[in-house]
Amino acid sequence: MGKFHPLYLHYSELPWSMRTLFTATLLVMATGYLFALLHLYGSHAGRDGEPGLSIKDVVIAYSGSKESTRLESALRGPMASMLPTSEANKIFGWIHGGLDKAVFEKDIDSIMEKRCLACHDGSNPHIPQLGGYDNVLETAQLDEGVDIFTLVRVSHIHLFGLTFIFFITSLIFSHAYVRPVWLKSVIVAFPFVTILLDIFSWYLTKIFEPFAYVIVISGGLMGGCFAFMWVVSMYQMWLFKVSARFAARSAPRRAIG
Repeated sequence: MGKFHPLYLHYSELPWSMRTLFTATLLVMATGYLFALLHLYGSHAGRDGEPGLSIKDVVIAYSGSKESTRLESALRGPMASMLPTSEANKIFGWIHGGLDKAVFEKDIDSIMEKRCLACHDGSNPHIPQLGGYDNVLETAQLDEGVDIFTLVRVSHIHLFGLTFIFFITSLIFSHAYVRPVWLKSVIVAFPFVTILLDIFSWYLTKIFEPFAYVIVISGGLMGGCFAFMWVVSMYQMWLFKVSARFAARSAPRRAIG
């Protein structure tokens, strides 16, 4: 079996209180991860006008679309459920009909006021203001994707947030019995590599669209690492019997509840 590092403790050697803490943490994190995936799907799916999430949706989200405006991309994608199809088609017709101000004041302004101004009233500087012709006209220009300032703001939030998530998950996973040790170390380190790949690819996709594949692949590998560490940790914490493997360790190292 080989020697264990003197600081290594398996879950079976930890107090019940610590295992309960780890379990509660993992359950809440898994729930949060699920909601994050749902949000990701809702914010990107349908941008290309087709149902579901595709590589083209990811490209449009970060580098923009050469075929539609920012407003149209939003209304076909993350904002599609915010207004009826008939009203969305009116807005699309106005966009492709030349963005006439008189048509806006007659048909579009009331839709914006009714469906959009609750959030897009200018009180939040991070989302477009949709009150009045001039503000809406800015969003009805060619879609160039997420602007650099927004990417920088979202990047630092994700870098800090995901680092904390995977630090905690990896710390819990470090008590698992996985051999060889180098494989365990790779599993612990790999999510942090995928975080950097994912976030830097946001910027690179604006320059070279195939980097959208790196975003999708790195995100999938990140989720796979999280799932693997979560399942192994929960299984070994409560179901995997390893006491015999640690029989040679001294009594004071054993859990007493």
